[in-house]
Amino acid sequence: MAKVLDETLIDAAREQIVRVGTSLYQRGYVHASAGNLSARVGDDVLITPTDAALGFLEPQRIAVVGSEGRQRSGERASKTLALHRRIYAAMPDAGFVIHTHSTHLVALTLSGVHSPEDILPPITPYYVMKVGHVPLIPYYRPGDPAVVDLVEEAIVRSARGGIRLGAVMLERLGPVVWGPSAAAAMAVLEELEETAKLWLLTNRQPDPLTPEAIQELKDTFRAPW
Repeated sequence: MAKVLDETLIDAAREQIVRVGTSLYQRGYVHASAGNLSARVGDDVLITPTDAALGFLEPQRIAVVGSEGRQRSGERASKTLALHRRIYAAMPDAGFVIHTHSTHLVALTLSGVHSPEDILPPITPYYVMKVGHVPLIPYYRPGDPAVVDLVEEAIVRSARGGIRLGAVMLERLGPVVWGPSAAAAMAVLEELEETAKLWLLTNRQPDPLTPEAIQELKDTFRAPW
């Protein structure tokens, strides 16, 4: 019975990854074969295949990788599998991870981020409430194992300072976001990309919210700032 239940959950996660990929593609958050998606089911990680077009995924092609790192089914896992697995290890309540090459966020790293610790200033309340701090990870080639360590270090360093990360930004590549569910991770991605768009459209002119306004958001909504 337990095995049947596990397989049912895995099948559901496959379908969810397909739905998320289709939604992100249709709304312009992903293009071509850029980016990858994963979900955690118990000790297993399901992840999109290498070079898969996220708008045209097929459930049976999604890779299923066990806790020991051995792939059990699906096509060859994305080259970013190690990064996804390390995020799940560092964030026990993370259930879904999204990596895209979102246009405005990549443009931001090309033109210069607000700071390495915060790629964007807190210019809107929903950025403070839904996203929080997003550090920049310096450029390495796609799939470079050095990125895995740098992302883990950013998560641990932030936690020591009382900050719970929900995203990092890979320079010239795009955001990696996570959350307890697919919906939560998508909300972070969408708010992050839209804030980057606003920041660039306004020529980086808006003042950030005041410390008092941010504290009010933290007190009222438990904003992750």
